[in-house]
Amino acid sequence: MKRWLLWILVIVAVIAIGWYFFHRPDLRSAVTDSSDDTQTSRSTENATQAARITWQTVERPQDGIKLEMPSGAKDLQVPAYNTNGSTEQIETLVANPDATTTFTMNWEDSPPVARANRQIPQQTLEAARDGMLSRTQTFLVTESQLTVAGFPALDMTAKNTGGGVLDARLIYVNGRLYALIAVFPSVAARRQQDVERFYHSFTPQASGSGTANANS
Repeated sequence: MKRWLLWILVIVAVIAIGWYFFHRPDLRSAVTDSSDDTQTSRSTENATQAARITWQTVERPQDGIKLEMPSGAKDLQVPAYNTNGSTEQIETLVANPDATTTFTMNWEDSPPVARANRQIPQQTLEAARDGMLSRTQTFLVTESQLTVAGFPALDMTAKNTGGGVLDARLIYVNGRLYALIAVFPSVAARRQQDVERFYHSFTPQASGSGTANANS
């Protein structure tokens, strides 16, 4: 079970910024506060069945965000270190419909991964993808390039050696990187309709982003 907890923590802390950030161990209590025994029991059960999700709409006009997430979504400001040794805040929404299923959304203006790639959308998305795979120790299963509301985006599915599944949609919007992530303990616990509902409920708004041109 510890492997699963650590994997979820890594996703919450670093997924939006890829290989420029690493997770903070003290975030464990923010993701789950149940005992190890209870978590282990729930993990075994939930690994073979999909979570029962009650959806709620989350609106953040100031951040250009409106989407559906599992109920009980919590705000986190995750302090993460960049390559200069200083910290930057990653805005994060986290929802856990059960003990081993996690939905998160991260966003940041002009993140280090974008700056390192000269704010070029395609390079930024690919670098964020590579960082996600590296930090979560997953391997890529499927990937597709697309546009969301006219902005460049990347969808991917990855797995780890234990059978866990990660779905992510990365969207680069005028200098802001959004990451929608859904994590499941197994293929059996993953419902495609839940992933699609999560993805399709979000439409990025240019007014909530930075000043770079979406097509630059």
